[in-house]
Order: sequence, then C-alpha cells, then structure tokens
Amino acid sequence: MQIASKLPDVGVTIFTVMTPLAIESGAINLSQGFPDFDADPKLKELVWQYMQAGQNQYAPMQGILALREKIAAKTEALYGRACDPATEITVTAGATEGLFAAISAAVQPGDEVIVLEPAYDAYVPVIELNGGRPVFVKMTFPDYRIDWATLISALTSETRMIILNSPHNPTGAMLSTGDLQRLGDLVEGTDILILSDEVYEHIVFDGRQHESILRYPALADRSFVISSFGKTYHTTGWKVGYCIAPTALSIEFQKVHQFLTFAVNTPVQHAYAEFLDNREAYLGLAAFYQEKRDLFLSLIADSRFKALPCSGTYFQMLDYSDIPDAPDMEFARTITTEHKVAAIPPSVFYHDRTDARVLRFCFAKTDDTLKEAAERLCRI
Repeated sequence: MQIASKLPDVGVTIFTVMTPLAIESGAINLSQGFPDFDADPKLKELVWQYMQAGQNQYAPMQGILALREKIAAKTEALYGRACDPATEITVTAGATEGLFAAISAAVQPGDEVIVLEPAYDAYVPVIELNGGRPVFVKMTFPDYRIDWATLISALTSETRMIILNSPHNPTGAMLSTGDLQRLGDLVEGTDILILSDEVYEHIVFDGRQHESILRYPALADRSFVISSFGKTYHTTGWKVGYCIAPTALSIEFQKVHQFLTFAVNTPVQHAYAEFLDNREAYLGLAAFYQEKRDLFLSLIADSRFKALPCSGTYFQMLDYSDIPDAPDMEFARTITTEHKVAAIPPSVFYHDRTDARVLRFCFAKTDDTLKEAAERLCRI
C-alpha cells in the first residue's frame, strides 16, 4: 500500500547518506557532527547513580524541576535573562524535537517563515508539515553574513517567524551585536516570532562572545531559544535539549511537546542537573574546541584546500576550488570512497542546491583522528 507523501521532495538526510558511506568505505568520518571521544566519566557515573537510586520512571512533561532550575540559573548568569523554571523552560528529546515543537506551535497554514541559507535541514520540512511557506534568504559568501537588504525585502504581512542559528551550522559564522540590534529594530511593532537555534552556544572562538537572543529583552520576549546538552557534554546520543520561551509561548510549545515525547529520559536529566554545577565543563568548551580547530587547520595548511573563517561550532568549511572542479556532492563521495575521508556537501542546505565548491568537515575528533584525516586530505 502507498500513501500520499506530506513531504514528497524529502528523502533521507545527508547524514543518513554520508555516515553509512563512510562506514562502507572504511573512511574517517568527518561528516556527521558528533565527537569520536567519550563523555566525562563523572557524568556517566551520575547517570548510573540515579538509575540505581530508582529514578527510572516518567519525568514531568516539562522536565524535572531540579534541571529546569539549574538551566534558569545558568541562563541568568550567562545572559542576564531571568527565566521562570516553572513556566518558561521545557526539557526536550534533543534540540531537533525542540525545533519541531516550536515551529509546530507557532506556524499556521499560510504563514511565511524566513529561513537563512545555508540552513540546517530540520527547519524546512517542519514548516511545510504545518502548512507554512519557507521564504529563503541567502547569506553572503564567503563570510556567511545576513544580507539585511534581502531579508527586509522578503518580509510581508504573512511573515510569522524568522529562524536564526548562531553559532551557525554548517558555516561556523556567528551573529554580531549589530545583527541583533538590527533584528530588534526590524521586528519592533510586529507580531513576528523568532526561533533561535543556539545549540553551539558554548563553542565560540578567538575571544568572541555568543550573542544569544536571551541577552536582548525585546527579542527574548518573542522568541523560542533552543539549546542542546548533547553538543555541550559530548553526549549527542542521549538526545536531551531544552527550549526557553516566555510563558505564553511555552504553553503552546508544551501542547505540542507532550504529544511528541511527553517526557525525556529521567536519570539523564537528574545527572545533567547535578553536573551543571561544574561550570568549567561548559565554560571551558570554547578553548577545548579552538585547540582542535587550530590543530586541524595547521595540519591541512599544505593541502590544496582553503579554509573559510570559522568563529564557532565544531565544523570547518574548506574551499576545494583549486582541486579539479566537481560538484560538491560528487566530490564528497569521491573523497569518501577514494581518499577515505567523509565530509558534508553544503549544497544540501540550500533549497536550490547552491554549490560554492566547499565541503564541511567536523573537527570534534581526537587528535589522532584529525592527524590521520589531514594526512589523507593533504594527498589529494
């Protein structure tokens, strides 16, 4: 039997393509964004302790209160935003579930949603599933900045939401203070909502400051802000994130969330709540990943790849235009199967498959992995 597809133009994600290809080819996987090193043993031990203590049944739908209180304290300390843990914080089954719930809560049929490209591929399908219409605005190349003139021209009376992602996947670009101030001026006096994907909030380089939406009261008052414990604690497989939003938005968010997952893994929530007391575990993340970025860049300095600026995330965009010309999807497959290093072709993050002849590499890997991968890339 067959059914009419609600997403007729959507297949499996690029991650579902490249990781199996890397495994099949015996390639070093710098494509999908996950570390190849383990989480802190103390964090894993806490999960075990809470399992042994009997914390194995359903958590509250919003998340355990102890974790929401710790998130609220961290948010105020970092961004100056006082959040009510009882009404403004929801623990989610990963950031992707949070993105789905936020878009589903806010977007009605016929609504327009501004999507800045290249865009993480979880946004557009959810907009379309809810009857919304994505309106695409390309970021400038090669610095991947917001083209404000184009964004302003894309706004209409039907614009319901603008989706932001900073630090940005796949490019590593970051929003500036000026960007957020301009955004504030743009939405003032409108009913436009903001969805801010900030899962890489602690992975910022070169002394930069993460400009969270939460730093700006007028923006925070109309925003869903999504964060991820998986990215922060090297635990992507545990799939726990959270959404911070004003009470009225959180109420609608939770109406969707309760029917997506209802509750999130209980012992893991307790473990995160206790582990959040170790501030250095997230405050030290920037230096940890900057060392890896700098190592990777030094190792490929003599290659034919050219590095684009990377201010945050654990992804590095490399220009391969000095290498015999090929579309990025083709070249990604070639280096995976022939040179045994897997990467992501960023054209998949554009609705029209814009191809700038760059690839995205994940450097959230051990030094030995990065050294071996770089050696192979230098031979191309």
